[in-house]
Amino acid sequence: MEYNTSRNRLVIPEYGRNIQRMIEYAISLTDREERNKAAKSIVAVMGYLNPQIQTVVDFKHKLWDHLFIISDFKLDVDSPYPIPAKETLRVKPQRVPYPNSNIKYKYYGKTMEEMIRKVSELEDGPKKEAITQNVANFMKMSYLTWNKYTVDDSTILKHLEELSKGKAKLAETVRLNHTNELLALNREKERERRGKEQQHKRGNKNRNKRKK
Repeated sequence: MEYNTSRNRLVIPEYGRNIQRMIEYAISLTDREERNKAAKSIVAVMGYLNPQIQTVVDFKHKLWDHLFIISDFKLDVDSPYPIPAKETLRVKPQRVPYPNSNIKYKYYGKTMEEMIRKVSELEDGPKKEAITQNVANFMKMSYLTWNKYTVDDSTILKHLEELSKGKAKLAETVRLNHTNELLALNREKERERRGKEQQHKRGNKNRNKRKK
């Protein structure tokens, strides 16, 4: 029995081992015309096995690039597109700088702090008050995502005033969405997220079976 650990490494696993073997066979052909025919046929099969790539702009160019990459640039054929340089694949991407700005409360996140800053800049009035209350409800939902039991409205209102530097405040008589409603909403979102993850895993598992 042949195990995956004893086989050659899959260069691009999405295409499977059969495509890699077809490319290895094409490399072994001594006649250039036969290699060209084999390359065109392989590219057609690659596109059929991965229909999602057809949504990419100039996807045929992408398929030919993948053909040469899988062959480790050993396949000598006439490509309708410029052949990518092997050296460019080894160039490391530039490091993306991570924002160093401090977040006062991790459970609200940077986006929430930015929302509060924007609300703080609004002119006082009924519109600002309504938006501020919506933001406070979002804050309460975010808080309960981390602390899954309960939180007093007074805590949220205190954080809101602190993060807005006193420019976005609500009266103490204001009542935010009920904790039980927000917890139920959070649980529903968590179930949806897990359901999508399981569906995605099943899809990947089925695709891997077909490729093997």
